[in-house]
Amino acid sequence: MTTRIQDAGSARDERRVVGNVLRGSIGNLVEWYDWYAYSAFTVYFAKAFFPGGDATAQFLNTAAVFAVGFLMRPLGGWLLGRFADRYGRRSALVLSVSMMACGSLLIAVTPGYSAIGIAAPILLVFSRLLQGLSVGGEYSTSATYLSEVATPGKRGFYSSFQYVTLVGGQLLALGLQLILQSVLTDKQMGDWGWRIAFVVGALAAVIVMALRRSMDESESYERVTENAEAGKGERGTLRQLVKYPREILLVVGLTLGGTVAFYTYATYTQKFLENTAHIPRRTVTVIMFLALLVFAILQPLAGRLSDRIGRRKLLMFFGIAGTLLTVPIMTLMARTSQPFLAFLLLLGALVIVTGYTSINAIVKAELFPTRIRAIGVGLPYALTVAIFGGTAELIAQALKKAGHESLFFWYVAGCVLVSLVVYATMRETSRSSALERGED
Repeated sequence: MTTRIQDAGSARDERRVVGNVLRGSIGNLVEWYDWYAYSAFTVYFAKAFFPGGDATAQFLNTAAVFAVGFLMRPLGGWLLGRFADRYGRRSALVLSVSMMACGSLLIAVTPGYSAIGIAAPILLVFSRLLQGLSVGGEYSTSATYLSEVATPGKRGFYSSFQYVTLVGGQLLALGLQLILQSVLTDKQMGDWGWRIAFVVGALAAVIVMALRRSMDESESYERVTENAEAGKGERGTLRQLVKYPREILLVVGLTLGGTVAFYTYATYTQKFLENTAHIPRRTVTVIMFLALLVFAILQPLAGRLSDRIGRRKLLMFFGIAGTLLTVPIMTLMARTSQPFLAFLLLLGALVIVTGYTSINAIVKAELFPTRIRAIGVGLPYALTVAIFGGTAELIAQALKKAGHESLFFWYVAGCVLVSLVVYATMRETSRSSALERGED
């Protein structure tokens, strides 16, 4: 009888975990849809916000704005990470999606350069800054929340859904692009069709605000709140965070190569295959969609594997394969005009990157105690992404314009090599996790 009651209680707890993970993940999905809609539809709205010129110059301008958005991510990681550590993960997640809704709506309704002149790119930059602030806080808070509410022993599996929904957001953006491409002409897409994507994102974000209000707060946060009320420590402060310099440097080191590789293959490749390999635009969209769909499916499989064999082995796989194979993969991709071969090469690269993406959230969460987990995960990660991930496409476009595109391939491999050194020297976080120890 007692065993049945315990089993029933465990089943209810597991369902509650799944419910919280789903609600948190849906919000993450919409946030990243809004973020990636910018990249997916750049080829259509670049000429709307910037004066006439060659396509590479317009792409370079929009890539610069894409990079500018990343500059706000450290500020978002700090402000919303601090907010999440002080006032709760749930409240911070509601706030982040509200800001994303505002940014997407502003892009959707801003007139083009021909109508309002220099005000058009200025408003685009402002919108992207707001989105950057939002997504900087979204990453830190959702990574922390999913890790904390996950079932012990399955934290790698559940936390991997952050990248499932992150990639899922990009898939939604690409899927909508495919639908619009099939019903609208290229001229209609360039004139007004791209605005539909941002209207959809803004409306979806408003719906998610309501869903997130119904999530449970994590037990780890509630426990540390009780301790704080009893005068047992402060939360979410830089003063507390700097007491963990080794952990901060670990976050920077393990993120550097992963973020450059991810943004190279998940965002820049769409322009790369079109401008360098000269594969037709709609074919490139299909290639990206299918490759990212498989990539999303791989995330929970790799996350569950990390629960069994440890996080470090997957990171080592990414580091070694990424260092050795990046240049050959991108060189072949640049020279092929065969869509199927391009798809296989991209998929191979994304399989390698899975060693990082599937577990990067849980690894960072396992490094910090609850009272500074959100800011600890978010701030150093966002700084690294802003400096390296956000500038990857900008560097690639600049090198292409200068006639030295192949140097970018070596740049990506070099960044992965730096992270490989970190992976080779770091400890196995799942065996010394602050989460499992219940460290507040």
